Amino acid sequence: MTKVFEKSPAFFDTFTRKPSMQKTTHYCPGCGHGTLNKIIADQIAELGLQDQTIFVGPVGCGVFIYYYFESASVSAAHGRASAVATGVSRANPDSVTISYQGDGDLAAIGTSNAIHAANRGENMIVFFVNNNIYGMTGGQLAPTTLIDQTSTTSPTGRTVLNDGHPLKMAEMVAGLEAPVLSARVAVNTPRNVRQAVKVIKRGLEIQRDKKGYAFIEVLSQCPTNWKKESKEACDWIDEVVCKQYPIGVIKDVADQREAQIRLAERVEFEALADQLGLTTDDEDTSQKIEMLQDELRFKFAGFGGQGILSLGMMMAQMSMEQNMEVTWLPSYGPEMRGGVANCSVVVGKKAIGSPAIESPNVLVALNRPSLEKFGPLVPEEGLIIYNSSLIDQVPDNLKGQVYALPATDLASDAGTVKAANAVVLGFVARKTGMFQLSDLENFLRETFKKPAMLETNLKAVLAGWNAAEKD
Repeated sequence: MTKVFEKSPAFFDTFTRKPSMQKTTHYCPGCGHGTLNKIIADQIAELGLQDQTIFVGPVGCGVFIYYYFESASVSAAHGRASAVATGVSRANPDSVTISYQGDGDLAAIGTSNAIHAANRGENMIVFFVNNNIYGMTGGQLAPTTLIDQTSTTSPTGRTVLNDGHPLKMAEMVAGLEAPVLSARVAVNTPRNVRQAVKVIKRGLEIQRDKKGYAFIEVLSQCPTNWKKESKEACDWIDEVVCKQYPIGVIKDVADQREAQIRLAERVEFEALADQLGLTTDDEDTSQKIEMLQDELRFKFAGFGGQGILSLGMMMAQMSMEQNMEVTWLPSYGPEMRGGVANCSVVVGKKAIGSPAIESPNVLVALNRPSLEKFGPLVPEEGLIIYNSSLIDQVPDNLKGQVYALPATDLASDAGTVKAANAVVLGFVARKTGMFQLSDLENFLRETFKKPAMLETNLKAVLAGWNAAEKD
């Protein structure tokens, strides 16, 4: 058994993925997340489940959980951890699947995903951390905020009339037929921690035995957003929080349930190809594509609204149609329309290791900030194509081969500035030697069904193609 003050063998020795904090977690002082992480790690190690465990991390205070546990892990979009965990569990039926979620992630944006996963009785254990507030984003009202509790968005306290009742998720889950365990524990005192250890061990055993869906709500102190000292926050859970959220096992019917066995069906490629009307012995057209290297890493960057993401998608789609290995990874913020946007496209003749790009072989920069940010990352043998219609100054620290392309002007001449991405597509295709002009024209005819739009884009891609010959 792991001693209380020893680092669990289920943790990494050092958290090397987070260089600034290799020995400690990112959680605020006094937060209950760290205690919960330690309990889970100890029980995983004690039950010998480490090699079977797959964590699904949320968007929230537990987002960096994969820094700490030496097990497989998957990150999920906000509110989608239970849905991702469903896929993980069904694709890996021998795994112990853990969905680790907070009150915003599970009880707000992710309620439907969580409830339906519970209603199906998926083989997973869900740890629902309830600190009564949105901890990561600044202390706003949460679905679990207590009556009369203040927050940044309820400065006079939560009221039933304005905000409704706090959601009691453990009771909601217990009311469904499929879940086998629903409980609420706390991690604020030694006594409550000891009880939490027993319940968490029980939940992990249920997962080990494939008995179905287990839900453990964990009351966690949040001194930072509660504006309390650590001891005061711990006392507040016993004195106030537990009165609205009683601790205890609400439902445990695991002993009466059989193992839930869902076979992971593996579809053979030949059968799939037959269903799609394809043949598996088609000529490998990828060998016909001439590329500067066996793997090309493209970075397309500019303002939102310039067709950056669409440009990347067109390059990716055309490459896939030539039987190339392809990844497309967008990157943009909430200000995408008119703000910054970029996407990474990797094209190769062999399997691609990662969609992330640190040093692009080909950079297309349609605005000056993009050229200044990504230009220095392109190596000497790489290509840098910038929109000279909008960029009048080129940084001095560029190492790659630089080409000025008046993409906006050429698109305007073709009929609309919105076709600048088609101009770039024609230019890049010719400079890299990846596609013939006929390939581009055929692709555009398949993509644009309205005659006027097709004509404009055909003119634009031809303008880019001809510009590549002149340059």
